[in-house]
Amino acid sequence: MSSTTSADVSEGPDRILRPRPRKPVHTQLSHISNLSEPNGALDPNTNGHATATTSGRSTPVPPDAPQSVKALSSARKQVRAEQRRRLFPTIEFASRVSHFDPNSDYRDFHGFFNLFWIGLAIMAVTTMLRNVKDTGYPMRVQIWSLFTVKLWHLAIADFLMVASTAVALPLQKLFRDAPAGSSLTWAKGGTAIMSIYQVLWLALWIAVPFLLGWTWTAQVFLILHTMVMLMKMHSYAFYNGHLSETEKRLRDLDDPSTASRAPAYLYPTPENPMGTVATSPRSANGSAQQHQLLEKDHHHESSEESDELAQLREVLARELTSPIGNITYPSNLTWWNYLDFLCCPTLCYEIEYPRTEKIDWQNLLSKIAATFGCIFLLTIISEEFILPALTDASLRLNDTVAPPSPSEILLILSETISWLLFPFMLTFLLVFLVIFEYVLGAFAEITHFADRHFYSDWWNSTDWMEFSREWNVPVYSFLRRHVYSASRPYIGKGNATVITFLISAVGHEIVMGCITKKLRGYGFVCQMMQLPLVVLQRTRWVRGRETFNNVCFWCSMILGLSLICSLYVLV
Repeated sequence: MSSTTSADVSEGPDRILRPRPRKPVHTQLSHISNLSEPNGALDPNTNGHATATTSGRSTPVPPDAPQSVKALSSARKQVRAEQRRRLFPTIEFASRVSHFDPNSDYRDFHGFFNLFWIGLAIMAVTTMLRNVKDTGYPMRVQIWSLFTVKLWHLAIADFLMVASTAVALPLQKLFRDAPAGSSLTWAKGGTAIMSIYQVLWLALWIAVPFLLGWTWTAQVFLILHTMVMLMKMHSYAFYNGHLSETEKRLRDLDDPSTASRAPAYLYPTPENPMGTVATSPRSANGSAQQHQLLEKDHHHESSEESDELAQLREVLARELTSPIGNITYPSNLTWWNYLDFLCCPTLCYEIEYPRTEKIDWQNLLSKIAATFGCIFLLTIISEEFILPALTDASLRLNDTVAPPSPSEILLILSETISWLLFPFMLTFLLVFLVIFEYVLGAFAEITHFADRHFYSDWWNSTDWMEFSREWNVPVYSFLRRHVYSASRPYIGKGNATVITFLISAVGHEIVMGCITKKLRGYGFVCQMMQLPLVVLQRTRWVRGRETFNNVCFWCSMILGLSLICSLYVLV
């Protein structure tokens, strides 16, 4: 035959055509056959003729075969005889759950991910066909034209902005070389100098787009990149400043009579996420290797030196060494190390990161293509669905001939919010993909950065605290290390949580203010309202209702995005 049917065949070693392996009709039959014969061949019936359920040939059981083999052969014959007596094929029923059931172990929904992209492609094609019909052009140019306005200004300003963060490196060398007790050490004047520079630096680069009259698209790019570089510069400066003080303490212990023996503070790590005070290496890491190193140090120490002093030395020395163990402070204070950190897709500085062996070029090119594809789709959604709704609402609200009444204003706002719900949901998902899956993934591939955990399953979040941990892992790690853990020893856990949310809300409000050129505080208020919502969702009446809480999360997320946008643009 020139073609095969659904039951494709394959030619075995003995030149016999057999069906390709398929999921068995009856699991009991499959189990018995697999136990006895690797090739799955069935025995013929008792009269020696092939049946419809056999391949036509099988190996007979010899008379002197073991009893176990004869038992298996007899069981197969009984099962086949039972199958021949049935008029309809056997359908196996068992106690099972559906794939979407919460108790299901099935986790592969890649097909829905493909369907998501197919749906967006259909939307883009139909939109372009409608534009050709209405205007003669496949794309509108309201937003596309903004991308090329003062493009060289943006490129030069962005380069200078990134280059100006490099001041952190020479300052760190200055703070390290300053003698103990000097006002230029990190513990005394270094922290203040770096903090003042960061405040002035941020104010300058926020003001640049306003002074140069940039479009909102260029302003969005620069302000977001500025926020990223601010967090990188802060993490680099404050972590290396901490290491410079640690190195000074370790050197001071060479003269134990004048050195401080206060416990060492350890920055947060995966094993020590809250950055607690450690008094011995065994408390920070109870491995046998550390204990052996400690015993070795005791052997070389003088008899007068106490165990406490040796343990403190060990903790300080390990704090100055990278988690991987190849680099030790201050050998990381180089230009190449700083440039590498700027390119790595992380906001928390470490002396050394885990790396991949080589670049997966196919993966890199696919992520670059997907990045431009997401930007293309975001532009279409903005031009076709978001901008027209906002423009129409703005014209109706600012009508000078027949000004709307308060009830009409409320109706216009409600209608606009409803029109923006679905476009903003797609925008939110595309922004997530373009940033955390494609852009960060591409930079991770370029820099051989091995840790690709940029997000968790935030779509299953049941409250806003869980969402803040899983939606943006790099920012969450930064806030946990440099805000929450840094302030918790002084103001307590509750106040540190409030301060962390407060700083995050201020950052979001700055971004929204730069985009819309309005300071209204809507985003700040909405983000701070997450705290009482978290408290409410953790009460005994609501806690544990995962489906209900997840539905509430998604409803508040979708409604909040369109609500905030409508308020900033129209009010």
